[in-house]
Amino acid sequence: METITLNNGVDMPMLGFGTYQISDPVMCERCVVEAAGIGYRLFDTAQAYGNEEAVGAGIRKCGVPRDQLFITTKVWFKSYETDAARASLQESMRKLGVDYLDLVLLHWPFGNTYAVWRVLESMHKAGVIRAIGVSNYAPSQLIDLISFNEIIPAVNQIETHLLAQQHTLHALMRKYGVAHQAYAPFGQGRADEMFTLPIVEEIASAHGKSARQVALRYLLQRGIAVIPKSTHPERMAENMDIFGFALTDAEMVKLEGVDTNKPLIGNPQDAALAEFAMTW
Repeated sequence: METITLNNGVDMPMLGFGTYQISDPVMCERCVVEAAGIGYRLFDTAQAYGNEEAVGAGIRKCGVPRDQLFITTKVWFKSYETDAARASLQESMRKLGVDYLDLVLLHWPFGNTYAVWRVLESMHKAGVIRAIGVSNYAPSQLIDLISFNEIIPAVNQIETHLLAQQHTLHALMRKYGVAHQAYAPFGQGRADEMFTLPIVEEIASAHGKSARQVALRYLLQRGIAVIPKSTHPERMAENMDIFGFALTDAEMVKLEGVDTNKPLIGNPQDAALAEFAMTW
């Protein structure tokens, strides 16, 4: 498994297993066990997903030693006050059945982000969290957090795929040493829209790969970590099989050309999305 070295020296797998919307506990546990058997070592969950216990059960049953796994969770913004943040993280570790976390992210840039960030900083210094980062942070929000706190986020997990390639934010993150991790690399239900593009089909055919594999490979070659989700073992294996080929420079340029620069689901600057999130 290829890894990326985060800004604090921690190595993170470039490919992980996402668990968003796998809410059924039996299915979630099964998927984690199957994914681990296929070779996944990074498992991404969140307090808001409601499946930390099922992910933890799968981790315990998968047979892979804890020190070979990379476990990520995210703090929900309604738990960003200092005491609530500490309590929520202790609860996350209880549900996951672990005594430390590899990566903890702020799920959205809402609420008392300074208070929760300083909780994460203190837990990182205490060795309870190996790396801390953010999710869904736009450029101005990322710069603000970096400027007024001690630890620079190790990761910004943002919606990134062929139709929303995030070039401007990616360049800013490189400037500050923040790793780019892509969620929804297949567009969260909009896969057909990107995978039936003639250029994507052409490149996939040239390599004897699927359009999904080309989409993931494109992100990896840009230095972007990915966390695709699937509940089907054959698709999990397909998503894992992206390290044995490489796209040419010309193919990379062609795929860059399909970018619409418009996130489909995770734009933190979208007022309607922010208002909706406040009701959760």
